[in-house]
Amino acid sequence: MSESVVSKPKLTIFYDGGCPLCVSEMRHLCRLDSAQTIALEDIHAEGFAQRFPHIDLVRADQILHGQLANGDMIYALDVTYEAWALVGKRHWVAVLRWPVVKQVSHWVYLFFAKHRSRISKLLTGSERCEVCEIKPSEL
Repeated sequence: MSESVVSKPKLTIFYDGGCPLCVSEMRHLCRLDSAQTIALEDIHAEGFAQRFPHIDLVRADQILHGQLANGDMIYALDVTYEAWALVGKRHWVAVLRWPVVKQVSHWVYLFFAKHRSRISKLLTGSERCEVCEIKPSEL
């Protein structure tokens, strides 16, 4: 296939496919991504390390990783901001870029990321999913 036929996503998100809250957000993004600008990659999927050797799995399990089309890596709330902006919801996350809010929200994000399993259990009743996949029909 030629490169003109296969379009490269503007953002690839490397997410925790065993986290009910993470998967819920990815599903929501998929529903809104009508232009298919975002690719999703579960860091726990079989063969992930071979397909993405440049991603440190331990670190990717600690904070959200994203890769822009130009190859640049972005992390944590920068991934969230970019993803929601790509699906036309920049106004939902614009506050994350405000100077004081950006610093505070970064620390809140780090707390959330570290304790996402416990937070997920409180909010969804499930700490981890055995099969918490995003089906092709949702992409």
